[in-house]
Amino acid sequence: MDVIIKDKDFKFRKTESLELFNEALELPVSEHIDEIRQRAFHSLGFLTLAIGVIFFKMTPIVEILEAPVQSIKFIQLSPGEYFLSTIKIAFYGGLLFTIPFLVAQIIFYVLPGLTKSEKDIIVPILLTSIILFGFGLLFAYYILVPAALNFFIGYSTDVIEPIWSFDQYFDFILFVFYSTGLAFQVPVIQIIIGIAGIISGKQMLALWRYVILASTIVSAVLTPSTDPVTQLCLAGAILFLYFTGASILILYKK
Repeated sequence: MDVIIKDKDFKFRKTESLELFNEALELPVSEHIDEIRQRAFHSLGFLTLAIGVIFFKMTPIVEILEAPVQSIKFIQLSPGEYFLSTIKIAFYGGLLFTIPFLVAQIIFYVLPGLTKSEKDIIVPILLTSIILFGFGLLFAYYILVPAALNFFIGYSTDVIEPIWSFDQYFDFILFVFYSTGLAFQVPVIQIIIGIAGIISGKQMLALWRYVILASTIVSAVLTPSTDPVTQLCLAGAILFLYFTGASILILYKK
């Protein structure tokens, strides 16, 4: 009888210990969920703040967007077109400025759980991604947009007076900005693939013929205009970034 009682007592203690162990496991998960929720709330708050600041500082921002084509007169084709355009500018501009903040939140979240070797890889990749995205925006604003717009203006100036819809012009600018920023992520993707051991830097360089063809196709898809100048500029930038990424992998013997 005593043996049975001890056996029941052992089972009870074992069950209690398992429950405590499960609670100990569940606690960190709940803390992770709370941290994700908190960082998502901070990111959403930053996005809302950025949208509000841009919306109330709209006039100088519109002047910056119109700067590449000073000779063009913009019109609105409907009573509320410009107002709706400013809302789009505020939202996408706020989203643009929130991307670095969001990446920083991701870094701060995953950093404590990474080993030193993982930190040495992931953190520089994320930071490089942000920097390249910024360079992509600058390249689009100072190179691609003026090249495309000057081509269109010069092509039609003898027969058509260029008067553009501001909403359609902003859609053009927006597409060029985001597509170029994404295209500038090519070295980051290459480094990730190289570190994973899928393909080496030397193998990437050996595929240069296919890369030239692919960059031409990608630039034709990403550029909203059909002019060859813009497509060549973007294709050249993609090729430069591709060979840079492959060279970095070769330098680090990947």
